[in-house]
Amino acid sequence: MTIGGILALVLLIFSAFYFTRGGNKLNVDLDRITISEIKKDKFQESIPENGTVMPLVTIFLNTTDGGRVAQKYVEDGAILRRNEPILRLTNTQVELDAASQANTVSSTLSAIQLAKVNADENTVLKLNAKADVELLYKEAERVYNLDNKLYAQHVIGMQEYQTAVNNYNAYKQKLELQVEILRQDTISRAAQQKQDQESFERAQITLRIMQQKVNDLIIVAPIAGQLTGLDAEIGQTKTPGYPLAQIDSLNGFKVRLSDVDEHYLNRVFTGQTGTFEFNDTTYTLRIIKVYSSVVNARFMVDMNFVGKVPHGIRKGQTLQITLALSDERTAILVPKGGFFQQTGGNWIFKVTEDGKTAYRVDIQLGQQNPDYFEVISGLKPGDKVVTSSYENYNNMQELVLKK
Repeated sequence: MTIGGILALVLLIFSAFYFTRGGNKLNVDLDRITISEIKKDKFQESIPENGTVMPLVTIFLNTTDGGRVAQKYVEDGAILRRNEPILRLTNTQVELDAASQANTVSSTLSAIQLAKVNADENTVLKLNAKADVELLYKEAERVYNLDNKLYAQHVIGMQEYQTAVNNYNAYKQKLELQVEILRQDTISRAAQQKQDQESFERAQITLRIMQQKVNDLIIVAPIAGQLTGLDAEIGQTKTPGYPLAQIDSLNGFKVRLSDVDEHYLNRVFTGQTGTFEFNDTTYTLRIIKVYSSVVNARFMVDMNFVGKVPHGIRKGQTLQITLALSDERTAILVPKGGFFQQTGGNWIFKVTEDGKTAYRVDIQLGQQNPDYFEVISGLKPGDKVVTSSYENYNNMQELVLKK
């Protein structure tokens, strides 16, 4: 018991001395860790992304009103010219509707023509009535003017003069009425003709739509390109809006990044660039569209090639893209390594000048790219740090480096 007490006291003294002089220590073999030097160099924040090569233009072919596949002109994978037929559908209802609308247009035109003939005849009758009244008015006016002079000279009596005055006023009113009737007839005919013309044009528009539906039963290539994904066999019935195939333009490619973390949504804009390596050559891409919709915490970006397109690139090929998020500048840099997983970039083991030990120092990291973190504080150029994983000594305060 005495020996045990002495050993416990010695252990207590040793522990107090150990912890007061700096905390836990661990011997580490230099061959098992990575030591990197802090440097000041050009830096550009960027993120690595996988991009898929896609045709620059892709158009999807859908059925308009559906129908039964009656004939196929080409097979999947064919290279097509613009407006080249792909397949033909049959739809009895669409064809009947088009024929019915054609009859409606013909009937409407006949009714308009008949109404015009009747209106012309009615106008002729009104013109004849006006001409008759105008003739009677002129005669009444002549008699009135003559009797007015004779009455002034006391050649005729009051009774005869008053008859001339009454006839003149009566035919004058009748003539004014006929003029008003013709004026109203002109206005009414103009309104009716406009209404008839609009009805005819609406019927024609409907007919053109129906004729277009009949024409759409023959599916053609809207652009020149390669037919892919054709899903149609003779005898199959396709519902309205059914996706039949797609046409991929052969005039160029774009690259789609489909797995960008939503964390960068507010930092990715059209015009930003990215680079990738292909056959030992670096190529540049520029963002042309950012899809704002987020699915499963990811969003998509489309990029165009800047300058030359790599020879031999193919649709569906995957490229490793480095997407730049900032302009190039000078910064203090620490190489990326496994240390970040345990420390979150809040601290790191800094190697002493003699290279025998490494101790914890607090740091602050900023932006990053695939190779480096930007150092905001805690380190300076020339410092050496341990950048490999801290999994086995995350709780240590000091590392003793052994060869």
